[in-house]
Amino acid sequence: MALIRRRPRSEGPVRSTDFELIEHDWFAHAEFEGELREGPVVVPLVRLLQDRAELENRPDLGVRVPSDTRLEALTPFVGWLARVEIEFPKFTDGRGYSLGRRLRDQAGFTGELCAVGDVLRDQALYLHRSGFDVLAIPAYKRAEDTLRAFDEMSVQYQAAHDQTLPLYKRASR
Repeated sequence: MALIRRRPRSEGPVRSTDFELIEHDWFAHAEFEGELREGPVVVPLVRLLQDRAELENRPDLGVRVPSDTRLEALTPFVGWLARVEIEFPKFTDGRGYSLGRRLRDQAGFTGELCAVGDVLRDQALYLHRSGFDVLAIPAYKRAEDTLRAFDEMSVQYQAAHDQTLPLYKRASR
């Protein structure tokens, strides 16, 4: 699996040069109990809820949640989680977009927001506009193709997480 990560924020429309391809840098700990390894680790939401007191002091902790997770389940953790991975079980499931946007705009999450699962090239720009700064591209897909998707649209009309004003309010007359 390859990751596409947004470089530090820049002004103006997003382009493929604003992103970098990296290898997976977080260890996914799928087990619900047992010792966690050192370094960046992602645990399932069940483990986070079960062992909150133990995990709260880790500066490199992430959580993986299904797309149907309620925002209220994550709100107590947004101040100290370094990463939230939202699973997209199939490309037609748009609940992850809403959860990502709400995590950023309503809950104030400032860590890495990562889309994992059935992430398509055509969704890359929309995921970014919803607040995702990391896309996990499955091994059977070409990450380079997904990167090029950021160069296909130069203007966005709607307001979103990355642009709070719609085009008609940004355009000079």
